[in-house]
Amino acid sequence: MADWLPEPDCEILSFERQSQHTLIFQEAHMGSSLVVQIVAAAVALALYFLPSILADRRKRHDLLVIALFNACLGWTVFGWLLALYWALQPNPPKNVAREVVEKRRNVVLRVFSTQLIARVQARAARTSTRDRSTK
Repeated sequence: MADWLPEPDCEILSFERQSQHTLIFQEAHMGSSLVVQIVAAAVALALYFLPSILADRRKRHDLLVIALFNACLGWTVFGWLLALYWALQPNPPKNVAREVVEKRRNVVLRVFSTQLIARVQARAARTSTRDRSTK
């Protein structure tokens, strides 16, 4: 080395290498930490909206109401449990009175059809016997 340059201090070089290695490790750790945070946030959101997800999977007719209830009151434990209970209930009948009227109408139409068929068959039988007797 040249006489006019001072001797490099080994401790300074060692410290610089350590700090570079620490920075590289921290950058790599921050990248994996960010991934862990993103995954944790996705899991937390899925858990928060679990009642809405279950209601969607169970084909609930009132899915939007359950989802809004869950979004607004899900932050309270009671609201989240209530939304979960609601999502796990079976679908209520849409319109019971209309279903009863439709069933009655179907029964009446079925009875009418069978009676009409019986009358047509009886008339056809009478007509065929009358035609045979006149020949």
